[in-house]
Amino acid sequence: MRRTWSILTAAALAAAGFLAAGPPAAAADADLVRNGGFEAGLGGWSCSAGSGAVVTTPVHSGGSALRATPAGQDNARCSQSVTVKPDSSYTLAAWVQGAYVYLGASGTGTTDVSAWTQTPGAWKQLTTTFRTGPSTTSVTVYTHGWYGQPAHLTDDLTLIGPDPGGPGQPQPPAAPTGLTATATSSSSVSLNWTAVPGATSYTVHRDGAAPLSVTSAPAAVTGLAASTTYTFRVSAVNAAGESPQSAPASATTTGGGGGGGGGLPAHALVGYLHASFANGSGYVRMADVPDSWDVVNLAFGEPTSVTSGDIRFRLCPVAECPNVESPAEFKAAIKAKQAAGKKVLISIGGQNGQVQLATTAARDTFVSSVSKIIDEYGLDGLDIDFEGHSLSLATGDTDFRAPTTPVVVNLISAVKTLKAKYGPGFVLTMAPETFFVQLGYQYYGSGPWGGQDPRAGAYLPVIHALRDDLTLLHVQDYNSGPVMGLDNQYHSMGGADFHIAMTDMLLTGFPVAGNTARVFPALRPDQVAIGLPATTNAGNGHTPPAEVNKALNCLTRKTDCGSYQTHGTWPALRGLMTWSINWDRFGGWEFSRNFDAYFGG
Repeated sequence: MRRTWSILTAAALAAAGFLAAGPPAAAADADLVRNGGFEAGLGGWSCSAGSGAVVTTPVHSGGSALRATPAGQDNARCSQSVTVKPDSSYTLAAWVQGAYVYLGASGTGTTDVSAWTQTPGAWKQLTTTFRTGPSTTSVTVYTHGWYGQPAHLTDDLTLIGPDPGGPGQPQPPAAPTGLTATATSSSSVSLNWTAVPGATSYTVHRDGAAPLSVTSAPAAVTGLAASTTYTFRVSAVNAAGESPQSAPASATTTGGGGGGGGGLPAHALVGYLHASFANGSGYVRMADVPDSWDVVNLAFGEPTSVTSGDIRFRLCPVAECPNVESPAEFKAAIKAKQAAGKKVLISIGGQNGQVQLATTAARDTFVSSVSKIIDEYGLDGLDIDFEGHSLSLATGDTDFRAPTTPVVVNLISAVKTLKAKYGPGFVLTMAPETFFVQLGYQYYGSGPWGGQDPRAGAYLPVIHALRDDLTLLHVQDYNSGPVMGLDNQYHSMGGADFHIAMTDMLLTGFPVAGNTARVFPALRPDQVAIGLPATTNAGNGHTPPAEVNKALNCLTRKTDCGSYQTHGTWPALRGLMTWSINWDRFGGWEFSRNFDAYFGG
């Protein structure tokens, strides 16, 4: 969101795997994968959502091969836990065939690895190598396809390296029995099953989502969508490997509001109010904001300096906004909005409000100064609208699940502190640009690629760390260059296709920077709104109402999808966000009127 608009152009580079012949095995090495040729059916293998089957043709060698078929939000992942020797080198290889096929190893104790290829119509060998950590005794090897793609084939999968135990190795445990699933809230399910002798941990499999490792039953699965049925399976794990999956169990989550704060209607309209400036669109008094707007973000709280963490907010000066109300009138209007069920938040940042919490002192100042604004105006929560260098990342931060850069770590800590202070009613929203979220699909943490900014995807660790506290994420689908979607095609702003592709990534999840071992998990649909400019004056990438409606139809009803096919249908998608309420008034309220017409007011 900006006072002065500029286009953020992001050049995109396609991720590429590689094909290579594996090095010859040393004399003392062994193939540690069990049933890598699938001659014993699926014995030793666990395939997500029942996606795997053994076929007799085509095969690479022998009489059988694995055929795995992605469906919906499942990528047909088949895996096996393998006992390995610590601090040792291994070569993983497989012969594959299909539109997109991936091979990888996770839990290596060092760097998890993967390789992929497009091999329709021909068998080709994928190969990758890794070294185990000093205390690593088992790794998970896997193969999978890609969302919405046809079935793929895998055969002759091997893991060559030092044999950790030779003959008489322990066997994987038996499959768990007695699995039950019980919904405990609108976003969580409790699983229980009978303990398996010899199991050291368990893996929960759910509808194509990334497997969840737990130590014992019962186990809680969180981050689910309200009023949605989920199917689970559980496998048992020990040092020898992973058992087959249990029989399935299903549960339907209860109805309910969104993440932290909740209290929003099923479909909400979010808008930014130019409370501290006019920006050529004219000043809109709080009392004059129409009832269409369910969340009003006050733009902006800004820092006294980039690194201070000290945030201040003041109403627009009379010289710039002659019709500005008094502070007392402004506060009274906020209370009236809240009495009508609306939420009013302070938005921090914007184009000019660079905030870098590089020290713990800046973090603590941020918490105290934001709290002072919230308390003074009686606000419902916080909107994070950091842009530019506010979330600058060190090139060493390659895992969004474990950030180390101080500006990221301190922001996460500060927001968690605010949430703890104000409790479950605290509303938390974020408005990053596509550059800081979806572009992480290609570039996160990979360094300066020919001038490409290494901050791409910088919001990913913040969103991931705060996902259980997050009420709404409304990415700015504007002021953006072309961005690659899950279909490996580039999409440009201004039409339904761009919003469908960008939103589908958030609701499906996506591998980060081509690393299929690090999949950014899907958000719940009630946590997601689509961000658009209200008028052509408000930002590059204005989308006509008819195209907005096509995007909503595709995402919530699976109609009007055009060339892009989504990986699901999400009728609980929360709604729309726009920059801004002021610009919408300038444009005759076209944006909000269209929202009201689509969702029935």
